[in-house]
Amino acid sequence: MQAYDLLVIGGGPGGYVAAIRAAQLGMRVACCESNPYADLKGEPRLGGTCLNVGCIPSKALLHTSHLFHEAKHNFAGQGIEGGEVTINVKQMMTRKKKIVDQLTGGIKMLFKKNKVSFIPAQGSFVSYDQERGGWLLAVGDESVFAQQVIVATGSSAQHLPGVAVDNKIICDNEGALELTVVPKKLVIIGAGVIGLEMGSIWRRLGSEVTILEALPRFLAAADSDIAREAGKIFAAQGLDIQLGVNVTEVKVKSNSVGITYTDHSTKKRQINADRLIVSVGRRPNTVGLAAEKVGLQINDQGQIEVDDQCRSNLPGIWAIGDVVRGPMLAHKAMEEAVMVVELIAGQTGHCNFGTIPWVIYTNPEIAWVGQSEQQLVESGIEFKVGKIPFLANGRALGMGEPTGFVKMLADAASDRILGVHIIGANASELIAEAVTAMEFSGASEDLARICHAHPTLSEAMHEAALACDKRPLHF
Repeated sequence: MQAYDLLVIGGGPGGYVAAIRAAQLGMRVACCESNPYADLKGEPRLGGTCLNVGCIPSKALLHTSHLFHEAKHNFAGQGIEGGEVTINVKQMMTRKKKIVDQLTGGIKMLFKKNKVSFIPAQGSFVSYDQERGGWLLAVGDESVFAQQVIVATGSSAQHLPGVAVDNKIICDNEGALELTVVPKKLVIIGAGVIGLEMGSIWRRLGSEVTILEALPRFLAAADSDIAREAGKIFAAQGLDIQLGVNVTEVKVKSNSVGITYTDHSTKKRQINADRLIVSVGRRPNTVGLAAEKVGLQINDQGQIEVDDQCRSNLPGIWAIGDVVRGPMLAHKAMEEAVMVVELIAGQTGHCNFGTIPWVIYTNPEIAWVGQSEQQLVESGIEFKVGKIPFLANGRALGMGEPTGFVKMLADAASDRILGVHIIGANASELIAEAVTAMEFSGASEDLARICHAHPTLSEAMHEAALACDKRPLHF
């Protein structure tokens, strides 16, 4: 029987980061993973949903589709002339696969470098070993003992009752990343992050895209100013986003699909599409852990119950990432991973859930950190606002990306930054400055006093900080 200081169940962003950090701290570590994802040989792959069928492949396709749209519609305005631009979907998918293979293979190399044992199998709990003070687990055909266990099994796409996902006609996130042709008509159920990103990819490539959203408000999690601006921009781009929708029937035909739904006025409607993408959220992966066998507590949402430091109700068992409370974000899982491992090592692990950034990789990108204006109003917190459009930013104009704005919210009394919300080019990169400032309890005055290079998009952050004190210099 193999014995480890730590066994990590799951090889996604949270799992592999936990394993590597533990090895760096001198622990004997193993990580087990059973999902082959798109591996042609059916062998388990590291990287989780994020690297294999989520964050990374979607960003590769978003980049390609953006370049295609720019070349087709915007190059001429910049004096770039050429022949007719076409999209080779097969080559686009080949490029995406190469990126995924490179990164997932890179994790194997990192495991080898850090002396992490990789076990390509499902891990499940057997019992607690009182004598040795640790856990007995079944990992595939092996019996394993581990002093500590981190569950990082991630999540899977939620499907609609009665709607069979075949990832050919009706797709979830995995099938949406593997379409072999540009569908003439595409319907997406769910206007969340995945739905908007998938809709953006295929709309740019030529699909007529309709997005059906059950909620009455668009992007309910975002600041209301951001949501309003995004709604206008996406509509102008050709995304038909319908709110307050209730899908009542989905029927597959020979090579198409019919969707019946009621709209916000409860009027019955029908729409036919070449392909349907179901993007209605994700559910934690706890099946196969044998959690009930050892008494590991799981709540009504299917999440493993943990405290603020990711401890479960059982000694020596921790859980991180999508399988616990909080946003299902890869970078959140990574932060929790490092915190837990450092706590196991006797260090002071840290994860500030109030400064985890959110990003939607549409064009323009959307990013935010901290509280929204509506949350501050509901909490009765007095605040001040600094809001600067990218239209006033020289670099944004030079890039041909003048859309959107930076909005900063600061405490009215202390000036401490409470939230920053961005819609615009490179918002995913710009938000890091706000995260840094907030992590150190920074004030808008702190950012206002920092010299920002000119011309850069980051100057919009500087101006928003100045605007909190009603003294912007360029707007």
